[in-house]
Amino acid sequence: MSVLVADAGLPRQGGADRQVVDVAVGVLVQADGQFLLTSRPPGKVYEGYWEFPGGKLERGESVEQALRRELKEEIGITIGAVYPWKVEMVDYPHALVRLNFCKVFEWSGDLQMHEGQLFAWQALPVTVKPVLPGTIPVLDWFAQEREFSGATHAVA
Repeated sequence: MSVLVADAGLPRQGGADRQVVDVAVGVLVQADGQFLLTSRPPGKVYEGYWEFPGGKLERGESVEQALRRELKEEIGITIGAVYPWKVEMVDYPHALVRLNFCKVFEWSGDLQMHEGQLFAWQALPVTVKPVLPGTIPVLDWFAQEREFSGATHAVA
């Protein structure tokens, strides 16, 4: 598996032996094809960058269990079926993360941003910026699926 290196010029916290952090990521897709992006909450690394919602797996959790918990806690929704999609390794300066992307087409509840983040329903090319480095491969995957050509996002 290839590793996407974000901000390559910055030092890596924890050095070469750091542990991989597993993250469950929800790619919520509406019937019209638009997908949900949320901003990184105030006070977090990469604050204000746009990403797909989700969070770290807790000890003993499956990706699906973590995704259900995280989306309830972060944005106040209960999700239906979870469709594992793709996995991407991203080497950020603060952490080495394994992003487990899952598509979700059904959910209940109204979006409630519990961590002070913003949200936006988007299509290609996305109009929000800046986009978190780990989000860019997903936009590329959508472009391939949808036979979209051109830039998938604006460069900050």
